Amino acid sequence: MKVFKNFKDYSSQKPLALSLGMFDGVHLGHKSIMDELIKIGSENNLETAVLTFWPHPRFVFNPNEDLKLLNMLEEKKFLMEKYGIDNLFLKEFDEEFRNLTGEEFVRQILIEKLNVKYLIIGYDHSFGKNKSGNFELLQKLSKELDFEVEQMEAINIHENNISSTKVRNALLNGDIKEANEMLGYSYSVSGTVVHGKKIGRTIGYPTANIDTESIKLLPKKGAYIVEVYVKGQQYKGMLSVGTNPTVNGEKLTVEVYILDFEGDIYDEKITVKFRDFLHDEIKFEGLEKLIERLDEDKRLTEEFEF
Repeated sequence: MKVFKNFKDYSSQKPLALSLGMFDGVHLGHKSIMDELIKIGSENNLETAVLTFWPHPRFVFNPNEDLKLLNMLEEKKFLMEKYGIDNLFLKEFDEEFRNLTGEEFVRQILIEKLNVKYLIIGYDHSFGKNKSGNFELLQKLSKELDFEVEQMEAINIHENNISSTKVRNALLNGDIKEANEMLGYSYSVSGTVVHGKKIGRTIGYPTANIDTESIKLLPKKGAYIVEVYVKGQQYKGMLSVGTNPTVNGEKLTVEVYILDFEGDIYDEKITVKFRDFLHDEIKFEGLEKLIERLDEDKRLTEEFEF
């Protein structure tokens, strides 16, 4: 997959089948769009492309908003490539771009610069200044500018439309299985292992503290069963998102106890994939009660089938 941060850097012999949007989470609804792009591209000798924005436009419109994302940029790139997209355009949502009307965007960017011949948008997508671009505008312009346009219907699971907002809410409720079902893969968080208070090692449960990206969404506070990837190897793990209230912690941390693992992994980048929710964050009466619960969490994790 080729990645472009500037339209001026792009040139291709083939016209494009393209979709545009944020694609945060790259969930099954997004995958259905990409599957359709690939089908159309194959049938019409077009290259496939996705145009998305980085950073998220809401960081531009509402810089004080505490927005958390489902995908960091490398995760989004990985998923787009995995699903077979040929070209990924990462457009910065700068002042010039945000002032383009929907029609200007279609004429100047999609047609003149990118040579789009087939455009697919999601069921609720709008674009351009004041959201002036929509499916009706695209239908009108398609005849004049010689491109085809298709609007994809929402993908449903259990009679609910899949959306990035619904995935986000499921994670914030600890509904890991529901979130993963909508995503089509296990939600993951990556980061560097940093030094913590090292209390875990004194009670037989040494944990790796993960320094995560500040804009990456973390599931609700609590304990989870996770897959852990360290130096290319996969392990089972018990992960805690919280403030360690039993030892009067205050800072939110992400800590993982890796089963059947020994070794120094400080400064290593590791990835955890969330598989199931164990329980909410608990303030125990003392370390003895905490250890009892950790023993039970370990048993459940060992029995969990990956």
